Amino acid sequence: VQLQASGGGLVQPGGSLRLSCAASGIRLSFNHMGWYRQAPGKQRELVAGISTGGSTCHADTVKGRFTISRDTAKNAVYLQMNSLKPEDTAAYYCNAAGNWVRGYYYTGSYWGQGTQVTVSS
Repeated sequence: VQLQASGGGLVQPGGSLRLSCAASGIRLSFNHMGWYRQAPGKQRELVAGISTGGSTCHADTVKGRFTISRDTAKNAVYLQMNSLKPEDTAAYYCNAAGNWVRGYYYTGSYWGQGTQVTVSS
């Protein structure tokens, strides 16, 4: 299983980025997926998850600004990030094959390599 994350970069506060995670060796149609982030000196945290049925969950800190989605034909998952804030600065990781329980995504076995998002003026 390989998860290739891309789309990170440097953006000004209030700007937008779209992260992509291309999967191989695993079918997203049959696996729940999630995006996590880890800032320096902090624990890795769930940003958003999406179930095989298309249900989504988002951390309270990003609700209304970030949206997770997927394209099963392309076997990819995306994270649209709008109204970015400096506190969103982190390495972002996609994660696959987690559990979906009561509308929440729990960490799966497979991780991508991470893509850096830096929000700064």
